[in-house]
Amino acid sequence: MNQAGYYDQGTKNGVVVMVSAHSHTQQTIYRILDANLDRAREGLRIIEEWCRFGLNDSQLSGICKHLRQELGTLHTAELRAARDTPGDIGTNLTHPQEEQRADITSLLQANFCRVQEALRVLEEYGKLYQGNMGTACKQMRYQVYTLESNLLGYQRHQLLWRSHLYLVTSPVDNLFAVVEASLQGGLTLLQYREKTADDSVRLERAIQLRQLCHKYGALFIINDRVDLALAVDADGVHLGQQDMPIAVARQLLGNQRIIGRSTTNPQEMQGAITEGADYIGVGPVYETPTKVGKAAAGLEYVKYVSQNCQIPWFAIGGIDMNNLNDVMNAGAQRVAVVRSLIESDQPTLATQYFLSQLHRIKSGT
Repeated sequence: MNQAGYYDQGTKNGVVVMVSAHSHTQQTIYRILDANLDRAREGLRIIEEWCRFGLNDSQLSGICKHLRQELGTLHTAELRAARDTPGDIGTNLTHPQEEQRADITSLLQANFCRVQEALRVLEEYGKLYQGNMGTACKQMRYQVYTLESNLLGYQRHQLLWRSHLYLVTSPVDNLFAVVEASLQGGLTLLQYREKTADDSVRLERAIQLRQLCHKYGALFIINDRVDLALAVDADGVHLGQQDMPIAVARQLLGNQRIIGRSTTNPQEMQGAITEGADYIGVGPVYETPTKVGKAAAGLEYVKYVSQNCQIPWFAIGGIDMNNLNDVMNAGAQRVAVVRSLIESDQPTLATQYFLSQLHRIKSGT
């Protein structure tokens, strides 16, 4: 019969081993802390490797390394000694979502979640181990939240700067097929624009388009609707001159998402830059049925922006294969198109043509 406060842990050389309930609880806490210290450090290392090799960013890499080292100081020999990998029932537990990652963004987000969850466990159980462990892990968790926002925002903005062709959608029956074909051709920036559909329809289409974009590593932007952008976790929003102020959109979306603004003249261009737009649309360069009744801004405005705008900008409005060279000769290195891809019989080839021309001008060949 067991003594009060003790129980049989097992037998060793035929002798029943008695372990106190207090000792067992303590060892369990040590194992929890050890496992989550490993988990947090491993997740940070995965993030650090992308910052180092994928982004070549020493500052972000340094933050990850500092956090790993700080966790290392908490990972005492006492905690490591409590490790029991063969006896851990969790080593065989898995989930289908853990078996694959759609893209680098989903990989990073999964590991940020892993680190944040581990730090929360360390924060709570650490209070039972060392007086300062809970406080230290709480502060690190907030640092990781900030790192996540900065890194994912950095990822998006880097891709924005690298994007030279921007597809803005219009309602067509084969929308998803056209978009995927364009993505297969190298498109890296898509805006979902649909003015008249019901919100339920727009929500469903936006979710599908976001999934397509992230499958191919492209940015997904929502036209006008900040609420819809938040609902589907879009990469950003594009606002017209009559839409909400950029400052309000930024407050809702945060700094990590992209905000663009349409402009038609130098005053609107300067206003968008002053407000903090991440990019601007410049046009319409030519009259276009997607902007009924709106006078063309013309190539002169394109020339002005090419000489006075330091943020990414996209010439837009009636641009097609026939006038693309004229627009580029006016100074455009990035263009946005609608019908040229949406109505194309071969969107993949059309995308490749636009990109090849834009790359030729960009490289100066």
